[in-house]
This record gives sequence, structure tokens and C-alpha cells, in this order.
Amino acid sequence: MEAKVYNKEGKESGTVSLPEKVFGAKWRPDLVHQAVMGMKSNERAGTADAKGRGEVSGGGKKPWRQKGTGRARHGSIRSPIWVGGGVTHGPLSEKNYNRKVSKKMRVEALYSVLSKKLKEGEIFFIDSLAISSGKTKDADKTVLNLSKISGLEPLHSSKKKRALATLFESDEKTKKSFRNLAQLQVSSLKNLNPKEALDYKFILIEKPEDSAKFLASRK
Repeated sequence: MEAKVYNKEGKESGTVSLPEKVFGAKWRPDLVHQAVMGMKSNERAGTADAKGRGEVSGGGKKPWRQKGTGRARHGSIRSPIWVGGGVTHGPLSEKNYNRKVSKKMRVEALYSVLSKKLKEGEIFFIDSLAISSGKTKDADKTVLNLSKISGLEPLHSSKKKRALATLFESDEKTKKSFRNLAQLQVSSLKNLNPKEALDYKFILIEKPEDSAKFLASRK
């Protein structure tokens, strides 16, 4: 299978042959859901903690005598029905949110997401995204040019991050150039995962031939 390749001016510069197992995989929503939810769960800090009635301060003495006051009987101000009392069945920091997400599961889920997004016209291949100057104005000009590509028109006018640009090799000047733009997030291709791929409407893949070979080599 082949796809068009564009340059930074938003013009076609050729085509790239794509591996079938990466960009022609079957859509598997159950696998994608399991992998993404597992990754989200593993990101949780698990620091939420509530004190039970045995942990809050006070309550060493009965608030008032059992009978004769005309009020309801109470044994301790630590009771959950009192303001400042303990919490019933509250979250505990000892809870473990870790889920096992195997490497194979992540890779297969990523292939499924990439295939679906390519089919829906949400993946674009760019020969190079490098900005040697490291200036935001040059990056903004690049985004404006890329918005001329059919299907990417909403990119430049967007006020939120709509696209993920994956760099084949880490380039600090390029990352610095795009850093202050609201509509585009730059990341390394080697860090691409199904959760990140689903967070953005569009995905821009730099150096398509090398990137496609790298993605196909993941196991």
C-alpha cells in the first residue's frame, strides 16, 4: 500500500510504500481499549487517601450523656455523620492501580489505531519537519503551509492541540520551534503509543520510509 508524501511547503513530493501489518491492520476496539485503559491506570499516582473514624482526631469522650437531653444519642464525634468525622469506604493510598500491559499488546494496539486513522485520512507523511533556526515564527509558517494539504485545513486555525508530529530523530531546535504553538505537539517516533495516538485528531509522520521501517520492526 502507498501513501502521498508532502514537504514543508504543503506540496506533494512523492509517495511511500507502507507495511501492511502496520497501516493495514484490522480495527480491534477491544484490544485498543484494554491497552489504553491499562496505560492510563499505570499513570495514576494513587496518592488519594481518606482517614477513617479510627484515624481522625478527637472523639475520646462521649459528646453528651446518653439520655435526658432530648437529642439523638452519639458515642463519638469521629462518626462519619459528624462534620470532621471519619470517611466511610474512602480511597486509600495503599490501593495498587498498576495493570500489566505487555509490549506485544501495546504494539498491536498501536498498529490498529494507526491503520484506522490512515483509513480515515488522519495520518499525513511529511518528508521533513526540521526547523534549523529554532524560531517559532518559522514553525508557524510551516504549520500554515501544511494547512494547505487537503484534510489538514483546520490545523492552523485551531486553538488547541489537534496534531501530533512525530520526529524520526530527536531534534531539540525543532522541538523548541514548535513548543509555543497551540495546535501542534512534537514527540519522538520511538515514544509513539496507542494512547498518545488517540489523543490527537491528526498524526504527522516525518521521514516516512525510515519511520515505516522502524514501526514495522517493533515487537
